Amino acid sequence: MNHHNGRLRTVGLLSVLFGLLLAVGAILAYSSGNSFFLILFAGIGLVSVAYSYWNSDKIALRAMKAYPVSREQAPALHGMVEELAQRAQQPVPRIYIAPSPTPNAFATGRNPENGVVCFTEGILNLLDERELRGVTGHELMHVYNRDILISSVAAAVAGILTTVSQFFLLFGMGRGGNSGGGNPLALIGSLVAVLLMPLAAGLIQMAISRTREYDADSDGAQLTGDPLALASALHKLAGGIERQPMKEDPKHDAHAHMMIANPFGGRAKQLFSTHPPMPERIRRLEDLAGYRGSGPQG
Repeated sequence: MNHHNGRLRTVGLLSVLFGLLLAVGAILAYSSGNSFFLILFAGIGLVSVAYSYWNSDKIALRAMKAYPVSREQAPALHGMVEELAQRAQQPVPRIYIAPSPTPNAFATGRNPENGVVCFTEGILNLLDERELRGVTGHELMHVYNRDILISSVAAAVAGILTTVSQFFLLFGMGRGGNSGGGNPLALIGSLVAVLLMPLAAGLIQMAISRTREYDADSDGAQLTGDPLALASALHKLAGGIERQPMKEDPKHDAHAHMMIANPFGGRAKQLFSTHPPMPERIRRLEDLAGYRGSGPQG
């Protein structure tokens, strides 16, 4: 039921994003009297997201300087991924390792047949085998639930909204102000679009990301049959990232939402974090396991 509700919430949030896009487009067309630029920017945005989605694995892996590992190099890791993929009756993703001391992991790939699971060296050194299996289940479910597509669509619509709002600022307000001595409705619409629409789109995009994280936690725990393993892993990751956060960099910022835990630690503001609060994620996993102790067990 929770997973079904998460799906419905994702669909609802995406619908709101598209609604905002249509609203801004209608105001822009009214203000400028010409929908050409709206179509142009929308086309640019769609082409951009299509490229990012189709090449999501290459872009993310290149940013993390990740390298592929063979079965001979990491037999235990390959065996773990293959076992869980077989339990899910899904294709086995490729395995990469990123030379980063920050403990983390992420999944990418445009579909299950082209899936990739990447682990940092930090997470391999921090977690035990049971906890790493819990993390692997989480990441596999991101691939099998096609969350890369969902996040790409959300990012595309949010990006288009921001671009259109910037167009409003540069051209819409000027046209509205010069039409008939100044059109108050056009001016107000421009201000709302510039100031509120990008913020609303960003918050909705983050809400979608958080929903997908909760669902991957739940689905991954059911796949492994061990919710407390993932809860214990998240508990360790929270402390490990605080001790060794990832350096904030544009190439890392663009892919931070893909990782199982916020790689920047406490420096990232919770309100604008694409990840749910770690204590809440752990609590939900403990509830799923029927656990009522004082904290996650390793």
